[in-house]
Amino acid sequence: MNHSIVPVGTEHHDRLTELWEASVRATHDFLPEGYIERLRPLVREQYLSFVELRAWRDGDGRIHGFAGVHDGKLEMLFVDPACRGQGIGKALLASVVDELGVSEVDVNEQNPQAVGFYLKQGFVRIGRSEVDGQGDPYPLLHLKLGG
Repeated sequence: MNHSIVPVGTEHHDRLTELWEASVRATHDFLPEGYIERLRPLVREQYLSFVELRAWRDGDGRIHGFAGVHDGKLEMLFVDPACRGQGIGKALLASVVDELGVSEVDVNEQNPQAVGFYLKQGFVRIGRSEVDGQGDPYPLLHLKLGG
């Protein structure tokens, strides 16, 4: 599949927010609707600006996945649900590990597919939090590359 992984900025925040929401709805079935609604503007207006962004683009330039990194920690990795299983997440992760020095990630414990993905990519569990980054009761697993 012809693609590129490139830095993107604020001009792409609308598309990235759409991808974030579609991906969360497909993989985070434990989150209530109100939580997603509350997070959407935070993702669009704050969280995307906090991280260094890389997007996976197809040969036509359409974004099908993205990663956000801050200080060597993967803060977000989301793939269009219609494109899952095609290696986009793996390619994005490999790119940010190589180019941005990613060595850590937090993942929702209640998202077993994501937990399995990161473990398969060489991350190991180093800790756990009872709450997520907003202080809500969605436990996080703290993972580190290669332990």
